[in-house]
Amino acid sequence: MPNVTGLPASTSQAFVEAQVYSQMILESLPDAMLPEGMYRDVSDFGSGTTLNIKTVGTVTIQDAAEDVPLVYNPIDTGNITLTITDYVGDAWSVSDDLREDGAQIDTLMGMRAMESTRAIGENHETRFLSIGPAALTALSATGVALVNGRPHRWIAGGASVTSRKMSFSDFIAMKLSFDKANVPQAGRIAIVDPIVEATLNTLVLNTSSVNAQPMFEGLMTTGFASTHRFVRNIMGFDVYTSNFLPSATATSAIDASGYGLASTTLALTDVANVFMCVADDGCKPIMHAWRRQPKTEGWRDEEIRNDKFQVTSRFGFGAQRLDTLGVVYTTSLAY
Repeated sequence: MPNVTGLPASTSQAFVEAQVYSQMILESLPDAMLPEGMYRDVSDFGSGTTLNIKTVGTVTIQDAAEDVPLVYNPIDTGNITLTITDYVGDAWSVSDDLREDGAQIDTLMGMRAMESTRAIGENHETRFLSIGPAALTALSATGVALVNGRPHRWIAGGASVTSRKMSFSDFIAMKLSFDKANVPQAGRIAIVDPIVEATLNTLVLNTSSVNAQPMFEGLMTTGFASTHRFVRNIMGFDVYTSNFLPSATATSAIDASGYGLASTTLALTDVANVFMCVADDGCKPIMHAWRRQPKTEGWRDEEIRNDKFQVTSRFGFGAQRLDTLGVVYTTSLAY
């Protein structure tokens, strides 16, 4: 007897399950990845794969005098782009034999959909965390990414000791760099490798600069709190851990010795720990757009007696500003 859609039940079952799994994945996805509060969401551009955003440069104030005209400068403008670059998905199938002979198939299918959620979330977070280090890599010849005369990219360890281990001196230096770049005090965060947390735990904590409570608590109401452990607030940075930070992509030299920091060569095993300000959309260094949020489709393959399912998504990340961004590379081998 046909169902309400006019299709045989055996044919429509895959469509019904696909709708259930699609809803399940969308509901669970925020807990599986970084919240939207970490980046500027520009998903509202309706067509094309590249979004162009105009920027305005810094204004320089002039000295004025009576009867002396001011200099009329042209408006300093720029352009940043965001391209839909990522097209990722997942697919699985369930045979009739498994449905007939297996036990707890509904539970199995639900677990499989949750695994898709986890995999998509990990891929999304990995891509997000890779954008900042890539954008800072070629900002200057010495690799330190100068902003207002202070570096925003270096290797941990200090000028005299190149241990590649994070220290409080690195946090002090990044605080100075952000202060010089006029980055707001609120919303400063650092996402570090768990090995960095182990390093920090071995240091003597200065209670005047280390706080056991987060200062920017808005993010704590999202899935970020449950999937990324808060370490502590150090020098105004709320420090969280992540296992999806990128590694160095080349063994290039970074000379930050002129700023009391290390001068050495990156190792391919070094991890890029990301510092940023996420106080508001104007401060966030990274922007993001969904062109297709994760969508599940299902259909019946009569020939091989399988129900097939696939999840696809399309999105893009891009750097919208670099002055609110910093990267400190640390060793992934020892704490």
